[in-house]
Amino acid sequence: MGTRFASDSGLTRRMVVTMFLLGLLYVVFVGVLIALGVRALTVLVLAGGLLLVQYFLSDRIALFAMHGREVSPQEAPELHGLIDRLCALADMPKPRVAIADSDVPNAFATGRNQKRAVVCVTTGILRRLEPQELEGVLAHELSHVAHRDVAVMTIASFLGIVAGLMTRFALYAGFGGRRDNGQGGIPVGLIIMLVSIIVYAVSFLLTRALSRYRELAADRAGALLTQRPSALASALTKVTGDMARIPTRDLREAEPFNAFYFAPALAKGETLANLFSTHPPLERRLELLASISKQLGRG
Repeated sequence: MGTRFASDSGLTRRMVVTMFLLGLLYVVFVGVLIALGVRALTVLVLAGGLLLVQYFLSDRIALFAMHGREVSPQEAPELHGLIDRLCALADMPKPRVAIADSDVPNAFATGRNQKRAVVCVTTGILRRLEPQELEGVLAHELSHVAHRDVAVMTIASFLGIVAGLMTRFALYAGFGGRRDNGQGGIPVGLIIMLVSIIVYAVSFLLTRALSRYRELAADRAGALLTQRPSALASALTKVTGDMARIPTRDLREAEPFNAFYFAPALAKGETLANLFSTHPPLERRLELLASISKQLGRG
């Protein structure tokens, strides 16, 4: 289902490459398990079931986890009005609209496709942003839906789920046999645990790299749709600066969902610019928006 959001061939290539590499890693992982004689079928079926639940119910799970609730146009007329306008501009179906009662200034979009999408904003971001700034944030989130990268991120997390489950099984379920027919070889459980950790680490880094690029793609597409990159830049600056005023406990509660958020919720002492970040550095995002402003000849 096409929209008027600017396409991003770089994002498409990265999503395809990431899915291919993760799929290849998954095949190697299963091959190692079979070679070790592990009855991995139960674990794989369980992981596959979790993937299906995560994929088909990702919107409901995300809303529940982030304490969001759907709101009607009567409950949030201004928010619905902004999304109505953006959906008309983008020529895309209107997603469900939700609000999360949290002072952490943020927003996220989730859902496996445009028809099942939901866009959620926190009460914290509603209090802090001006209408044009909020419009820029919402355009950013809608572009995630249009680019389908939310669904790709959901699927990409599957291998991490499998590796995590196998590590737990190796630790707690007694994969204690040894190679070489039990004659002092390396314990099978140790091999499984090490392979699982490596697989999890590689899948983690691949999905983080994709996550960082997709945020830049969403910034670009959202700014081009609204034709106001300066409004999005202002929202980014304001939200990032206000994170320092949020209690550390609230930030730590939000951190597990950073891959979905508009801006990362980081506890004191952490930095945006590191290998494990879900988002590119603020400076990089502002540079991109400034470049778009120059191209448009305005803010």
